[in-house]
Amino acid sequence: MPVRKFRSLDEAREALWVSPDDVAFLRGVAQLWRLAAALAPRRYPRGVYRYRSIVEANRAREAWERR
Repeated sequence: MPVRKFRSLDEAREALWVSPDDVAFLRGVAQLWRLAAALAPRRYPRGVYRYRSIVEANRAREAWERR
């Protein structure tokens, strides 16, 4: 992250705003998502699951947490 100097608080406030269409912004978001996935990987399988009871759902969750 580069260090930048500002002459006023208004200049600093304007520097905080980034256009959502900016390619650098999108790259930064993608990099943040990759970092988050590496630091806190998903612990449960993808998809939608149906269970007959809350007991069965809890058993499945406990099995996912043990992996």
